[in-house]
Amino acid sequence: MTREEPRGLILRGYYPGAIGDVTRLHAVYYSENWGFDLSFETWVAEGLIEFLARFDEAKDLFLCALVDEVFAGAIAIEGSPEEEGAARLRWYIVDPGFQGRGIGSLLLERAVEFSRNAGHERVYLWTFEGLDPARRLYERAGFRLTEAHGVEQWGGVINEQRFELLLRG
Repeated sequence: MTREEPRGLILRGYYPGAIGDVTRLHAVYYSENWGFDLSFETWVAEGLIEFLARFDEAKDLFLCALVDEVFAGAIAIEGSPEEEGAARLRWYIVDPGFQGRGIGSLLLERAVEFSRNAGHERVYLWTFEGLDPARRLYERAGFRLTEAHGVEQWGGVINEQRFELLLRG
C-alpha cells in the first residue's frame, strides 16, 4: 500500500549537509531521551560516512525527508556485506517535531519497497528495547523480533534487539 505524502514533503537522497543533519538528529535525540554519550554520535557519523563513501545505488538506499526544506528524518538500506542476501536498515529517525505526520511510515515503506526491488532476500535492523513507536512501525511492516540481549554501549546498558523481515521464501 502506497501512502499519500504529507504536505510539503520532499524525499531525496544525499545532499550537501545530509551527513551532518542525520548525525545531529541522532545525537541530540538519543542524548536527550536515552542519555547516550559521545561514542554514539561518533558511531553514527563514522558509519554513515563509510556507507556513503562506498554507496552502490543498485543495493543501497539513502533517503532524507524534508518538509518545506527543513530536515525531518532519514532512513537507509545498506546491502549488507555481513550477511549474504541481506540488507540492513540503518539511520532511521524522524525529528520529534515532525512525528505523527506519516513520515516515518512512508520512509519505512519506501525502504522495504527498495529492498524488494533490489533483490534482497531479507532486511534486518538493530535497535533497543523501549523505542515502542518505532517497534510498532516495524511490526506493522512485517518485521519480527529475532534476537535480544543486553549490551554495554553508548554510556550505559541497553537491551539490544534485532528485527528481521523476510522478503523472499
